[in-house]
Amino acid sequence: MATSIRLARGGSKKRPYYKIVVADSRSPRDGRFIERIGSYNPLLAKDNPERVKLDADRAKHWLSVGAQPSDRVARFLDAAGVQERAARNNPNKAVPGEKAKERAEEKAQKLADAEEAAAAAAAAPAPEPEAVEEAAPEVAAEEAPAAEEAAAPAAAESDATGSVKSEETAEAVAEAVADETPANATAEDATAIAEEVAEGGPVVEAEEAPVAEEAPAEEAGEEKAEG
Repeated sequence: MATSIRLARGGSKKRPYYKIVVADSRSPRDGRFIERIGSYNPLLAKDNPERVKLDADRAKHWLSVGAQPSDRVARFLDAAGVQERAARNNPNKAVPGEKAKERAEEKAQKLADAEEAAAAAAAAPAPEPEAVEEAAPEVAAEEAPAAEEAAAPAAAESDATGSVKSEETAEAVAEAVADETPANATAEDATAIAEEVAEGGPVVEAEEAPVAEEAPAEEAGEEKAEG
């Protein structure tokens, strides 16, 4: 029967406690064992003597009959001076797995693409200022028709308002001339009154002239009657 010296787990969840046992190599880890020769408590400090307890005499006996220790138990036996542990060399232990290699390759590809894009952007020529200057007149030419279209309604409105105001002014002048012109005024007097009303000056009453002209005629008639 092939025997081995190994650990059997005990304790609760997240608080492990191991027993160092001698068991059949075909038995499960926490199954039946032949003899218990020590204990291991990983929750204790490394310098604590209670961390690893090992019966060195029984360990030597089982080693002498062909029992094979596990790697962890071989460390304990080496530390206790029971059996020297041969140095192991596993150069492939630090080699990343396939998934890790794929992630590393993707990351390196992204970095390379970013560097190429930065180099292309730096090598691209700067835009010429002439192109910007040429674009400015085009924009001004596009804005000019819009300004003319906006000004056209305002001009039409001002013309309509001016015509309306001129008509209102002419009617007011005509009414003022009609009011100020006496019934017995001549055409020349009416024209003078219209000009003065249009200029905003004082209106000359046309009735005074005929009265002044009629006065000498009456006086002459009276003198003839007396004579």
